[in-house]
Amino acid sequence: MFILLCGGMLSSSCNEQARGFSLPGGDIEEGKATFGRLACNSCHSISDIEWKGGNDSSEIPLGGEVSIQKTYGELVTSVINPSHKIARDYKKQGVTEEGLSKMKNYNEVMTVQELVDLVTFLQSEYKIKSPPTNYYPYY
Repeated sequence: MFILLCGGMLSSSCNEQARGFSLPGGDIEEGKATFGRLACNSCHSISDIEWKGGNDSSEIPLGGEVSIQKTYGELVTSVINPSHKIARDYKKQGVTEEGLSKMKNYNEVMTVQELVDLVTFLQSEYKIKSPPTNYYPYY
């Protein structure tokens, strides 16, 4: 048996809290307001928020039906480090010549609570759509 040091205490096992972190709950309406205040709708379209971008094809849609849930962590990462992982569909219009995201860095102007609220709003806009299943019985 080995002993681990977790949170300043000796223990034979670490609990889940010692290995991760969790942000507080957010407010969807506040997140929606943050989306508008930061002018996210000048590049991104989403549900009932008016599109403010130009007529070129640079609109990057968010939300809608997806077959895989966008996790809270993925959405936080997309906001604070948009070049980390760029969706294949966005690589045509959403990246620089160097392959980095064109998304503005909001890390210096957004509070943590605004980030939490924004991500809560974004996550509420994605709806899981089960892929069609075609079962073929074996005879």
